[in-house]
Amino acid sequence: MPGEFVTILGANGSGKSTLVRALVGLLPHRGSVRLFGTPLDQFRDHQRVGYMAQRPEVFSGVPATVTEVVVSGALSRRPRFGWPSRADRAAAAELIERVGLAHLAKRPLTHLSGGQQQRAHIARALVADPDLVVMDEPMAGIDAHSAEVFADLLGELDERGTAIVMVAHELGPLAPLVDRAVHLDSGLVEYEGPAQGPGTHDHAHDHAHSSEPAVTRPVPAEGPLPGGAA
Repeated sequence: MPGEFVTILGANGSGKSTLVRALVGLLPHRGSVRLFGTPLDQFRDHQRVGYMAQRPEVFSGVPATVTEVVVSGALSRRPRFGWPSRADRAAAAELIERVGLAHLAKRPLTHLSGGQQQRAHIARALVADPDLVVMDEPMAGIDAHSAEVFADLLGELDERGTAIVMVAHELGPLAPLVDRAVHLDSGLVEYEGPAQGPGTHDHAHDHAHSSEPAVTRPVPAEGPLPGGAA
């Protein structure tokens, strides 16, 4: 449901990345995946979903600036590719400012530190103002300042009613925001419930919800992950 923050936890190889990649249509699946009530293979409203991969490498060999990378997030979710509009550039500039990269906006992405690059990719995932954000370990390997900026940004999204699905090894500063945790083990759902179970910290979010989420669970509680575990 709007505003629900779901985290997917588990050890390496437990199937976390496989699950979120199946959720956004990047892997074939055997189960049932629905986005906002629509079967995944019929879902066309891609602008409602922002996705950040575990290791975004699409720009690794391209001398694209931070602004160009962030703006591309708006263009990539349109039915037809086109030139960025004034609104696209304004939205990109606002997000670049919010993630603390305004002073680096014209610098090539590859010239930034790892944490700064992650912040740019987060801004790219959010530039189209999605209703659902899916992120695969966005805090892996980032510095303390980037983690703080990231936590503040997700807090703002949560308050605005954006649904969030995030893969993580541990929650750290995000623990107070999480409404529901799914803990995987060898491709199976070992725990699903309030974010106080295995692998989570004992924190409760003030805005926790009990209704059905915007994303229908693609993994049966007692079955394997769609497409197999990674």
